Amino acid sequence: MIKLRLTPYANTAWTWDNSTGTYRTEDRRSEITPLSHPMLEHLALTNGTRHLVVVRERTADRAAARPEPRTLTGADFDAARTAAETWPLDYVLVETAPGVPVRVTAGPCGIAPLYVAHDTTTLFGSWDMADLAQHAQALSPREVARLLIYRPRYSSETVFQGIRRVTERATAHFGGHLHVQYPEPALHSGPRELDDDADVLGAFVAVMDDALDARPLDPGTTVFHLTGGFDSGTVATRAAERRPGQYATSTLLIAGPGRSSQIRRRGQIRDAVSFADTDLVVDAAENGVLAPGCARRCGARISPYEEPLHHPFTLMTDRIAQHGARTVVTGLGGDEMVALSQQEYPHKPMGEISDALPWISARARAALEFADDAIAPPARVNSMTLLSLETTAPVLLRAGIWPVHPFTDPDMIQLGEWLPYDWRELKQLQRRRLAALGLGPDVTQSRTRESFAEVVQHALTTEARPMFDLMLTDGSPLFEEGLVDPDGLRKGLQQLDAGPYREDGDAQLLEVVDLHLAATAFL
Repeated sequence: MIKLRLTPYANTAWTWDNSTGTYRTEDRRSEITPLSHPMLEHLALTNGTRHLVVVRERTADRAAARPEPRTLTGADFDAARTAAETWPLDYVLVETAPGVPVRVTAGPCGIAPLYVAHDTTTLFGSWDMADLAQHAQALSPREVARLLIYRPRYSSETVFQGIRRVTERATAHFGGHLHVQYPEPALHSGPRELDDDADVLGAFVAVMDDALDARPLDPGTTVFHLTGGFDSGTVATRAAERRPGQYATSTLLIAGPGRSSQIRRRGQIRDAVSFADTDLVVDAAENGVLAPGCARRCGARISPYEEPLHHPFTLMTDRIAQHGARTVVTGLGGDEMVALSQQEYPHKPMGEISDALPWISARARAALEFADDAIAPPARVNSMTLLSLETTAPVLLRAGIWPVHPFTDPDMIQLGEWLPYDWRELKQLQRRRLAALGLGPDVTQSRTRESFAEVVQHALTTEARPMFDLMLTDGSPLFEEGLVDPDGLRKGLQQLDAGPYREDGDAQLLEVVDLHLAATAFL
């Protein structure tokens, strides 16, 4: 939600340039550009010495703040600074004062990423990693290894040395050297016993309503992602119940045996309540992950953290923007809201290293010993959810669209933590809510898997094959850094060509392509 250039130990007083939508210091050595969007607001405060710029999501119950800097007394400034961190939605705070390092603090929601980098005098920041490409120095072995085996970790580390992530509630301090300070761990609770007369679905509906009402959603410029799954279906149908005929929907169509089920389920969900006639659909089977025209394939600086299905997701986002939408509501976070603990459902962790991934080099394997070092503390929002939000935001923000994720609302998260096992197992909460709308077993008890596995398989066996051949011929930063073994990659490609396709093994080759393209574009 913010781009910035901050030079400490220089002029620290801000002026607002309405023509460019930018805060600048008088000497023009520092600049803050908030994302211009009706769902956001920004303000600047000073006590004459200390200065605070706040960029945050708007709440539905108040007018947008005025951006011009305001002068407060010392006591009022202190109170405003304290209050800024209690804002109920997401925010970024920038603090400056003469003779001290600058501080940039991220809010608790992680809706838009904030990456930072620096030179000897200045801190740079952006939600778009491409803006910081000149500061990318080399690949980080530990972070690249995490991604290669699908063992992501939420931390200040990124795949590029020289570029850091300001994680939720963390503060970046810069006075010539950069330090990202993690917050205290967020506290969580566990399942509780229900009263005999507990109305679980009623409570679920109430927290959904509160999450949707927290922001000033305009039905005329809001689109709901409606994939046909439980999470997006639950949120979208509740919104349509409350505002019949007003909300448009969108989705990416999958391939494979689940495709007909997805189309059928979406149709039944849209018929169960009254949505707007507009339904924006992009076929991921016809618009491949690495098809010609894909920004990654064309050499654009696309962060490796952005959407794996970047090309079809961008096409869908463009259609949503052409429709006039400024906000998209998703079902992200629904999995984690009702997730079972390791104690409730023992299962293997993600990203187990095995011989099925022969391209993982000895250096990468050695780095994985430290995969859990220096990660961020527990957040209010599940770390896997935060990483998912990071994948979707840049594409949407480039199109002028702000994402809203009701399942990351703190009351929604708490409800999920309190629910007993039998309400969380296999998403019984969402299933029963959809059943209460009159939807039948085809929607609520579907046994057909719906995923993008076949889309990824098609990309790897067709569009990506010549790209792998080019890597092996011309080289790759992944080879140069000793993180991918070219001989092992040849072996993996031979397995892919010989078949049968292994979803747990071959699919990880997509990460090799994405990291190669990102490293080539950034370094």
